[in-house]
Amino acid sequence: MTQAPTPTADTIRRLVRSLLEDGTGGTGRPDAAGGPDVRPVAAGTAPTAWWVGTRHVLRLAADREAGVRQRRELRLRDLVRPHVPVGVPVSVARGEWAPGLPCTLDTRVPGGSGEEHDVSALGEADLAGLLTGLREVPVRQAETLGVPRTAPRDLRALRRAAERAARRLAEADEFDPAPLTRLTPSATAQLAAQQGGPVLVHHALTGEHLAVGADGRVRAVLGWGDAVVGDPAEDIAGLARAVGAPAAVRAATLAGYGARPCLRGLWLARCDTVVRLAAALTGRAPAPPAPLRSQLRRAWEAILLERVTEPRDDGAEDAARHGDDAAGHGQDGPGVP
Repeated sequence: MTQAPTPTADTIRRLVRSLLEDGTGGTGRPDAAGGPDVRPVAAGTAPTAWWVGTRHVLRLAADREAGVRQRRELRLRDLVRPHVPVGVPVSVARGEWAPGLPCTLDTRVPGGSGEEHDVSALGEADLAGLLTGLREVPVRQAETLGVPRTAPRDLRALRRAAERAARRLAEADEFDPAPLTRLTPSATAQLAAQQGGPVLVHHALTGEHLAVGADGRVRAVLGWGDAVVGDPAEDIAGLARAVGAPAAVRAATLAGYGARPCLRGLWLARCDTVVRLAAALTGRAPAPPAPLRSQLRRAWEAILLERVTEPRDDGAEDAARHGDDAAGHGQDGPGVP
């Protein structure tokens, strides 16, 4: 197994110069050492993402497994880009930063993270376009690139885990478990994954992976390395955690998803946030509690669609679809593709 060296600012500058074969590479103002300004994207003992000047970000694969994902991600981004209305990062240079470990110098996308800016109604339309575009990406081509296929999760098992976690959170005065009782065994069975072809799923639609402008528009989507072919409700769940349940359901509805996948995604998100926060508070997960509390709050925001937690026919599903989003958008109902 390749032992990755610890990247430093000097090694990053040398690497950028070698990738671009230029003193500054057009990446930003040279510093005193004759290279671009560089700084880690996040604090850490061995940062693997670095800002380079004002227009680029350098991402380093920490090990061979991460290298495989990065190479696949670069190919997948090219496949996805024509299908989605939001930006997808572009690699301007790539190579190896250590033997067997790839790196890519990407354009820096505009906007802040979804944690910094709320998504507007137009931003919800951007997210709807993203979900629609992912459904249009040819699955066979994605799998040819090495994107794995995953089976839908068992909501019954997740519900049981969430019930146990909710009791622990209640004891810590972190969560009122009463709303979880709305996910009855009958409703859980109704929200099992439906028959139908799988689609390309981003599978990591976190606030950090959404580049949102100050106007609330979604400018770009990052973090394609965890993409799978599978259950589209997983992306609805990711959006519920990232931008809130109402916005996620409205975006999914605009993308043409009916009540069942919307509610399935919603309850996946709600159960996930309860389980993850309980694990963090007991020291069984590395994630800090504060962001998980925010995700829990967003996922548990109320939506009008919950008035039909057990949709029985297409008429009820269509009524739920139009009724929920008419309230959200101030219209009779969105046009569903």
